[in-house]
Amino acid sequence: MDTSSVNAVLFDLDGVLHIGNSPIPGAIETIDLLRRQGLGCRFVTNTSTLSRHSLHQKILGMGFYIAPEEIISAPEAALKYLEQLGNPICRFLLADDVKKDFSHFRQSNTSAEYIVVGDIGQAWTYDIMNEVFNCLKNGAKLIAIHKNRFWQTEAGLQIDIGGFITGLEYAAGTQAMIIGKPATEFFQIALADLKLPASEVLMIGDDVDSDIGGAQKAGIRGVLVRTGKFREEYLASSSVTPDLIIDSIADLPALLGLRD
Repeated sequence: MDTSSVNAVLFDLDGVLHIGNSPIPGAIETIDLLRRQGLGCRFVTNTSTLSRHSLHQKILGMGFYIAPEEIISAPEAALKYLEQLGNPICRFLLADDVKKDFSHFRQSNTSAEYIVVGDIGQAWTYDIMNEVFNCLKNGAKLIAIHKNRFWQTEAGLQIDIGGFITGLEYAAGTQAMIIGKPATEFFQIALADLKLPASEVLMIGDDVDSDIGGAQKAGIRGVLVRTGKFREEYLASSSVTPDLIIDSIADLPALLGLRD
């Protein structure tokens, strides 16, 4: 793959730069090297358990130098979308830290116009699913921060919110609006922020469908890393073919022909 035209890189966070609270070996050095060589960096994440402020503090705490405005998160994209709609009545199934960012919206558990679903962990119950189902049957629209199947934690793989979104779609006979990856609009936000065409940008991710497939639909070449949630059997069953596969982010400088 010819990388001579690459002027910026989009990075997924969890699984690419770190797992849990531990940086992936070589990740900090790679980001620092790209900056010294003048390449743009943006960090595109579906993480819906932390506000951008909390996520930024976590990243800084691991030793990465990343400015808050370089983080493009799916919850923030959802917030901006809702603000464009005015002041709709919403129900937010979000982690408490993220929910703070949405506190200025009118909210209702039973008469919401929009249901916004992110990661609420073990708070999921049949009662919550049924309440949301009934709101959807009454005309509410479903917004999913993302639709990931699973994610990698320090304790191993865990189911993500995609299964809950799919269940609600099936039961209510509706289709969720996906805000984060793999939505093309989400990648276009990053391109607009970089002020670069898709042909000059690479996406580095550990999710072949969400990261790589989503990027490719937006015209961005996608490089899959064998860290995080990467699994050979998942790759084999996917319809997405990465432009390239590397062992980890530590191999990126060589791919780009960069030397310290």
